Amino acid sequence: MSDQAAVDHDLYRRTKALLEPGEVELIGCIVHTDLAGDEDLEMQELVVEINEVIADHANAGETFIHAGNNDTAFSSNQFQGLTVDDESFVWESQHLLRDGSFDLVFYYEASADQEGIVADLAALGPDVTAVPDPEIEAALE
Repeated sequence: MSDQAAVDHDLYRRTKALLEPGEVELIGCIVHTDLAGDEDLEMQELVVEINEVIADHANAGETFIHAGNNDTAFSSNQFQGLTVDDESFVWESQHLLRDGSFDLVFYYEASADQEGIVADLAALGPDVTAVPDPEIEAALE
């Protein structure tokens, strides 16, 4: 998990707002990368790896990535992980270019193994912030 002192509280709050009650209970994470805006291929490779981690910990089976860049129903830099069998929701993400590098915001069903997702994503290299995170929640009060 990310160093709590380094957490961008505004980004955390905005990510948490994406999880607000809807038809499905959601949790998520912020993947803080050092990938610059011109490193599209590296970011695509990272998203493929993240897809595999989330799908595994959500017990989703085989998945594919649907890119918002190819669909007018979504915005640019918005992506979804969907199951191959019936195109069910597994995760959704926003890729935000902030201060010269990308922060990737992912959200997924609350039934997914959050601890496993965060640990496996951190093992890929980037800092990862779970949302919600009790320590950050306490700091925001």
